[in-house]
Amino acid sequence: MQAYAEVRLGDGSLCSLGHGDFIGRLWTAALIIDDPRVSEAHALVSLRGAALRLLALRGRFLIDGASSTDVRLRAGLFVTLAEGVVLEVVRVFIPRTVLALQGPGMPAQLLQGVVSLVAEPAPMLVSGMRADARHWVWSDGRQWLAAGPGSPPTPLVAGEALNVDGAAVVAVDMPVAPTSGETMLDAAGDAPLHIVARFDTAHVQRDGKVVCAIEGVSARLLTELVLVGGPIGWRALADQLWRDDADAAQQRQRLDVALTRLRARLRAAGVRADLVRSTGTGHIELFLHPHDHVEDAA
Repeated sequence: MQAYAEVRLGDGSLCSLGHGDFIGRLWTAALIIDDPRVSEAHALVSLRGAALRLLALRGRFLIDGASSTDVRLRAGLFVTLAEGVVLEVVRVFIPRTVLALQGPGMPAQLLQGVVSLVAEPAPMLVSGMRADARHWVWSDGRQWLAAGPGSPPTPLVAGEALNVDGAAVVAVDMPVAPTSGETMLDAAGDAPLHIVARFDTAHVQRDGKVVCAIEGVSARLLTELVLVGGPIGWRALADQLWRDDADAAQQRQRLDVALTRLRARLRAAGVRADLVRSTGTGHIELFLHPHDHVEDAA
């Protein structure tokens, strides 16, 4: 389960933001702010260890009236992007465990950002990419990856070991202690899903039980993603949902509203945050885990 934050905009609408999502004026932003005072890519949401943070990109923001470039997101926080453009953090969801590495003489260290696993003077993690590293480890927002000199990246999960000159450095799950305003995500959020898409309705099932029944535009959106079976450009998706609307700006607005409502409905039912995701390149996809199953009953 991926960490995410829900923020409330000035018009009262909600938007969910996860690791790698950015806020800005560009139409590819996860949260589009149509205001010339907001930069094209103003700020980025980033998971650093067990904290979800907002980092300034091309524009600063104000926290309690003070200029800032880095803040930990928490419920009740107000972020001012420009005068009158304020985001309220409603809630923050954090996984119950985060991945760490530990080995001989090396206490468990949380993974965050890009790190290098070096051998001398003893196995240890250092920040950034080191040319002399035995392994490099980083996150793509969905999973942790590890690669060594001359070897391709492979997923890194709890229980797997990285060899450092004969010493085994093992990935382990480390429990996270919640801070004020954070909600811990249950492991059930990662249980296999069965999605039945019927066009005007859709059911999301877990362990043989319906956990979320969806109707209307949200159901049609989910059904289209099931039918496509992979990433689809936002305009192509919008064309399928609203064939009579040729205005790109209006289509994008309607799609953003539909996505926000669908994600809110799924998350309210405890369905994992990354099921319907934006790729950051203008595409939307149904992100399925290996044991998930979809059924086209439309």
